[in-house]
Amino acid sequence: MNAPIAPPSLKVALKARPAPEVFLSQLHQRFGPQFSAAMAVREQHGRDESAYSVTPPAAVVFAQSTQDVADAVALCAQHKVPVIPFGVGSSLEGHLLAVQGGISIDVSRMNQVLAIHAEDLTVTVQPGVTRKQLNEALKSYGLFFPIDPGADASLGGMCATRASGTNAVRYGTMRENVLALEVVNAQGQVLRTGTRAKKSSAGYDLTRLMVGSEGTLGVITEVTLKLYPLPEAVMAATCAFASVADAVNATIQIIQMGVPIARCELLDANTVRMVNKQARLSLKESAMLLMEFHGSPAGVQEQVEVVQEICAEHQGEAFEWASTPEERTRLWTARHNAYFAGLQSRPGCRAISTDTCVPISKLADAMLDCVRETQESGIPYFLVGHVGDGNFHIGYLIDPNKPQEVETAERLNRQLVQRALALGGTCTGEHGVGLHKMDFLVAEAGAESVAMMRTIKQALDPDNIMNPGKVLAI
Repeated sequence: MNAPIAPPSLKVALKARPAPEVFLSQLHQRFGPQFSAAMAVREQHGRDESAYSVTPPAAVVFAQSTQDVADAVALCAQHKVPVIPFGVGSSLEGHLLAVQGGISIDVSRMNQVLAIHAEDLTVTVQPGVTRKQLNEALKSYGLFFPIDPGADASLGGMCATRASGTNAVRYGTMRENVLALEVVNAQGQVLRTGTRAKKSSAGYDLTRLMVGSEGTLGVITEVTLKLYPLPEAVMAATCAFASVADAVNATIQIIQMGVPIARCELLDANTVRMVNKQARLSLKESAMLLMEFHGSPAGVQEQVEVVQEICAEHQGEAFEWASTPEERTRLWTARHNAYFAGLQSRPGCRAISTDTCVPISKLADAMLDCVRETQESGIPYFLVGHVGDGNFHIGYLIDPNKPQEVETAERLNRQLVQRALALGGTCTGEHGVGLHKMDFLVAEAGAESVAMMRTIKQALDPDNIMNPGKVLAI
């Protein structure tokens, strides 16, 4: 196995825990054609969208039911073999890598929308349902699920990483939109957390404990979510700015004025250039805000007028509208593909991606210093941000065969995180900790808080079989 691109914390995570032959035999006997030890299948399940090298599991189980997951985990618990949940493989922080061996439990075949309760604005799904699949199923009810991380991620994975995305400024993150879960714990037992009620004061909030646990406390097998009515009117707009500073300051004023904007995304000139080439668009190649407004026709018009006035105060120009679904889809597809546009701009590169989030009043300080440092380093990059909630991403486009570039990108990342923490922010707004941010978690939360997390982990998973080597160094 090639050594993955990694910070020092990965050296702690890497531990050999071979799967016994008798265990693999029992697994094969139980699952038959749902079991695979083929190298191509294992390698597919040993990579995500991070810059890490492939670290394959010993085998893959394709679960088709909660009972399948429970049986697989029970066998793993019996033999103390690690378990790594797998959805669609779109995570960015090494969540899926089998750094301590073990098996991957692929839940992509658990892809049924189980119950739509339109009158209650809730839905219950299996974990392999993707966000696009869910919204297609909800169309005829006049409802939608707004959490949009860009990739067509599985909802189980979105729960596990506490995902958010472009709509978070108005609709919140997965944390605010998950009502209940079904989870298989480290002993192979099936438990339920939460209910379909919109609130509860009953006991510890186990749902929130599982949301964001990144597979380290259990495997999510069912999810109940909040839904929202499709807005009566939707309008998208782009606005070009002379500088990133102008775009950021316009965003800050929009949020502080209380405009209920649904999406507010920033791309710098460099990234717009990449997106234009990849998506064959003709957006003005300058710093740009890509915005969307939801509501009644009158409400949307009022939002638009206020935002247009604010943007003009910050030298915003070339305000362009996309009112048809086709135009809006094209714009947002281009934005979501900015990551891949960046990769295509430098063939053979890998992206080390950041996702700090800071209080909105500190966004300009954090982003502008970060852009300056990155430009001075000479490392190619792309910059996108869910700037409406203070969250932004820089992707450092490095040649994985050049250690100096990897070292420079990791240094820039450390500086970015240190600045965000100093400004009252976080090391990860939505990607999760995974392998890459374990050291940063200690810096953010403090040793005492991380020790409490470790106590919870060890109590629920004493043999450390649930996605070991992620989030906490154990």
